[in-house]
Amino acid sequence: MRYKLTFLAGLALGYVLGTRAGREQYEKMKKSVRDFSQNPAVRNAAESAAQGGREAAGRAFHVVSDKVGDRVPATVADRVRSLRERGQAEAEDDWGTSNT
Repeated sequence: MRYKLTFLAGLALGYVLGTRAGREQYEKMKKSVRDFSQNPAVRNAAESAAQGGREAAGRAFHVVSDKVGDRVPATVADRVRSLRERGQAEAEDDWGTSNT
């Protein structure tokens, strides 16, 4: 999914830079992107994906740490723990929406 979005963003950027339609077409595309990114369904999908990623990363850390035991450097474990705590402490993201 990430690569598809990157490809589409690159395609849109290439079109904007390569088009000869002028400023009007650029402004229309800019408005379309803004409307798309502010769509509640898109924002909810992005939040759900981010939350799922955080949960999967937490589970993966526990599975890996159980298998490798003490071989995980303390600095890595501390860093992961601090990132997880920071993520749980922030009730809202930059958009003003909850992370749940």
